[in-house]
Amino acid sequence: MFVRRMILTPVFAAVTVLATACTVHGAGTTTECKVEGCTITFERGVDAKASVLGLDAQLMAVEGNQVTLSVGGQQVTVPVGESGSTDGATVKVREVTADQVIVDIATGIHSGG
Repeated sequence: MFVRRMILTPVFAAVTVLATACTVHGAGTTTECKVEGCTITFERGVDAKASVLGLDAQLMAVEGNQVTLSVGGQQVTVPVGESGSTDGATVKVREVTADQVIVDIATGIHSGG
């Protein structure tokens, strides 16, 4: 029993650290994930896609303050500063600039933020 605890404690600690935060750079995106969800920074003017929380996310269009994304195969249009949802995720558009769009995506009980 003591040996099992000695082995499992470092493994649990490593998994906990990995689950709390990670940053991934992809083609046209930077994704930072924490326990409560992920923040994706999409570069504008490129075919930017990211895969987070088991969902594929893609920036489809920006018209004024309306951002259209495809999340998990479903399109959702969300005004800047507000939230929208698909069957599997809550999407909040945090910021839109001439160069990038920043969105928060969460699933399950951790959909606040």
